[in-house]
Amino acid sequence: MAPVHLIFLLTSYVYVLKAEEEEELPRHVFSTDNLNPVNPENLTIETIEKGTPGTTDYRMFFKSQHGFISPMHDILLYANYDDKIYNMIVEIPKGTNAKMAISLGDPMNPLKQCTKDGKLVSVHLPHVLPHNGYIWNYGAFPNTWESSNETDSYSGLDGDGHLLDVIDIGDRVAKRGEILHVKVLGAIGLLDNGRIDYKIIAVNVNDPKAAKLNDIGDVEKHYPGYMKATLEWFKHSTKKPLAFNGELKDREYTSYIMTMSMMKWMLLSVGKLDNPGISLLNTISGNEGKISFDRANKTVNKL
Repeated sequence: MAPVHLIFLLTSYVYVLKAEEEEELPRHVFSTDNLNPVNPENLTIETIEKGTPGTTDYRMFFKSQHGFISPMHDILLYANYDDKIYNMIVEIPKGTNAKMAISLGDPMNPLKQCTKDGKLVSVHLPHVLPHNGYIWNYGAFPNTWESSNETDSYSGLDGDGHLLDVIDIGDRVAKRGEILHVKVLGAIGLLDNGRIDYKIIAVNVNDPKAAKLNDIGDVEKHYPGYMKATLEWFKHSTKKPLAFNGELKDREYTSYIMTMSMMKWMLLSVGKLDNPGISLLNTISGNEGKISFDRANKTVNKL
């Protein structure tokens, strides 16, 4: 396993090279001096809905005080690097059914409802589990990407081609599009057509039990049976086999997965990895797909 500081040096080096090509320093350069800010420009982020919920034309966009932004590219992975607090973008609030996801292909990567065979996808499992819908807040980590052309060294499998998925096991029901500050506890893996699909287990730092939860083993102590229910939920809702024979991965393992996923996103965003239909439009200086806020606003408003 590569030491984390070497990975950060590599990603920082890639960004500096790209910035020199464009003669403009990037906003997201990774150095030990700027890993800590909650947001580099104190962005105030709101969500803007377009279309009708429950239809294929529905989209939820993200907008700062400067203009529209990409939740995948513009929002930082780390809320606080020193304390290892991450930004989680909520796609599906606890107790809801509509399967929403950050769209990789749409300009500015809005949230939209997933489809299968042209039909909207929702989850209903009352006949399998005593739960109707998602049993936790479900979402994704920004600044991550599980490359479908890169092999995960632990599992020996390629990634699933999406952002890194995360579930918040805290008590509060979040809102769609909300950005939560979470700490990572562990992970489970699913097999998606021969690819690895990680689900990161995390908890909202403001949850009453957050201080007692520091690794995956703590979940069973304070939420008996919760992880078993989680494994059953994924087994029945996704129809995907569990990776690692259903073994729960600890925080150390998960931190490595997240670091590598962030590195793949960085390489993607500066044009060092193939772009398989992913929209790279964003407002980050030094990034391959950087556009002005004016163009970002025009791009969204004409959709």
